[in-house]
Amino acid sequence: MGQEKACFAETEDGARLFVRATPAARCDAIVGTWTGPDGETRLAVKVTAPADKGVANKALIRLLARHLDLPKSALKISAGETARLKTIRIVADPSTLIARLQAFVSGR
Repeated sequence: MGQEKACFAETEDGARLFVRATPAARCDAIVGTWTGPDGETRLAVKVTAPADKGVANKALIRLLARHLDLPKSALKISAGETARLKTIRIVADPSTLIARLQAFVSGR
């Protein structure tokens, strides 16, 4: 219950975080959640970096890692490398990570 609208899913070795990224924004920020026309929910993130040669993707990973208190190496874009809608694979202790993501998302 309630998990159907979550913008993340637990995996065996961590979680998948579903993100809608906006490059070339005024500031780096996690702005809340975004709901698509089909009802999917994603974390809305803006970065100042341009969508050029992976610069915005690096900024996105850096911002998320900082907010989740994880090393950048624990996060990797697993889908949507060149799209706004991205899936981020996070490798970390699932029990700690899921609690952190729940608090992180509900606090927005």
